Amino acid sequence: MNPPPRARRLLFVCSRNRLRSPTAEQVFADWPGVETASAGLDHDAEVPLTPELLAWADTVFVMERAHRGRLSRRFRAHLDGKRVVCLDVPDRYAYMEPALVDLLRRRMAAHLPSG
Repeated sequence: MNPPPRARRLLFVCSRNRLRSPTAEQVFADWPGVETASAGLDHDAEVPLTPELLAWADTVFVMERAHRGRLSRRFRAHLDGKRVVCLDVPDRYAYMEPALVDLLRRRMAAHLPSG
């Protein structure tokens, strides 16, 4: 009998880890077959991005193209083999705002295991 497959680890990244990435972490935390975490690229982020978090993640989701560039510049050595996906979510939403939750669900639909 085979053990169940390990959950896919999804890391959501924005600038300060206060609005978009923590919302995404929360929205998908109970999704079957995934584990979630979030972090920010700014030095004053609630949870600053670390090499350890990147090592944990299977896929990294950034909110804006600028985040992808900053991620590549600061953590290039830790991104080997990592899939980085830009969700194109602008910084104009409050934490858990229904419009943000809806946008995240639509942008993530193709990236989540069916469940």
